[in-house]
Amino acid sequence: MTTEMTPQTTAPIPRIEIPPVIRELGLDKQNRALIGRLILTGGFGFAAEGPGGRLYAQVRIPTDELIWQPSVIIMPHEGELELELINDDDNDHAAFLPSNGDFQWIHLVQHSRGSATLSLDGPGCYWFGSPYGNDEGRGLVGVIAVLGETPPQARLDRPPQPRP
Repeated sequence: MTTEMTPQTTAPIPRIEIPPVIRELGLDKQNRALIGRLILTGGFGFAAEGPGGRLYAQVRIPTDELIWQPSVIIMPHEGELELELINDDDNDHAAFLPSNGDFQWIHLVQHSRGSATLSLDGPGCYWFGSPYGNDEGRGLVGVIAVLGETPPQARLDRPPQPRP
């Protein structure tokens, strides 16, 4: 008994254009792809600069979606961020937010809003989420990406390391 093998044709994998902001944040490089995929579900938002250099941003939890919109907030520089959080969902959630010195916690009951002033004094990616139940495990996680250069006094004193 012989079986015939039919040749299979495969369609070419479509190329996905990477937005320039992904490259600017360094999320298009090896070992950073996972975070880039995780946080893209709710899109990007840029913090707007107000008087005195304070930055402002808004995130919301849409009804029945368990994501922050946007999932990524991009700050053009370090400083204070006034973050408004809106819960449009029919369930209670919370926000566990980064800030220098300590995290901040805001309880968001159904169809409510809250705000927090966060102080982020260095470049990097800071995560935030809702620790209720399994909210984070189901996607209610976000990132605040602070752009800028690491100050010389905070840099590691070693030669560049080879990457795989």
